[in-house]
Amino acid sequence: MALLDYSDKPEFHSPVLIMAFEGWNDAGDAASSAAHYISQQVNAEVFARMDPEPFYDFQNTRPLVRLDGSSRLIDWPDNTFGHGSLGGRDLIILRGIEPQLRWRTYSETISELASAVGVDMVVSLGALIADVAHTRPSTIYGSAITPDLRKRLDLEPSTYEGPTGIVGVVHTVMHNAGLDSVSLWGAVPSYVPHARSPKVARALVERVSRLLDLPIEVDELMVAAEDYERQINLMIADDEDMAEYVANLESEYDAAMSSGSGNELISKIEDFLKDQ
Repeated sequence: MALLDYSDKPEFHSPVLIMAFEGWNDAGDAASSAAHYISQQVNAEVFARMDPEPFYDFQNTRPLVRLDGSSRLIDWPDNTFGHGSLGGRDLIILRGIEPQLRWRTYSETISELASAVGVDMVVSLGALIADVAHTRPSTIYGSAITPDLRKRLDLEPSTYEGPTGIVGVVHTVMHNAGLDSVSLWGAVPSYVPHARSPKVARALVERVSRLLDLPIEVDELMVAAEDYERQINLMIADDEDMAEYVANLESEYDAAMSSGSGNELISKIEDFLKDQ
């Protein structure tokens, strides 16, 4: 069975693979929203899809039925590879859904495509729920396995041990295949865990932009982030306990910034993963 279905095979020139997965790694839909936004900005066109059959329990991740005129169509869980370019750099954008089955095969399929087309670097986007204030800048934590890459891109080593999502497995497979990979994580406020977070999505896009030296405009996300913040302000305005909780988070953030400490988000990420 072919696990990848190619609709086209573009010519690539040392592309960067950017990937995000809906599900456990995607609090506030921030990572998938960031990948979708980047895909739109580079006019990415889908050139390959993964066959969902081996990787999903369809009672867990159900396909959707829709009407197309008089026909009924089924949309299966989708993992698409899109190709676009910006600022002279080729990009491949994988927009996927964390699978329930065969994680090694799933990850190896991604790695094999990346090796076959000469991917220069892999960048994953993730988002987690943490005790952070919506009124403060969304901090993005970036890590890499190899010392040379950490030094070149000013990233942190990953010292986490414990349960992991598909992002962790894919990075390990990429590393074993000799591919450089970077993991970027943003934190979504724990008191609005189910609200879409364009603020964290914007921060992820901006970090990708700096990391890869890409001229990505974020005006649309900026407007959405401002609206997001206004709505949450209204939600907590009449709740004294919530307002006090947010004020304490703001104080913690301000104190951390004053002391120049960058370890708080790393600890929040590790606590989040260990609690799953």
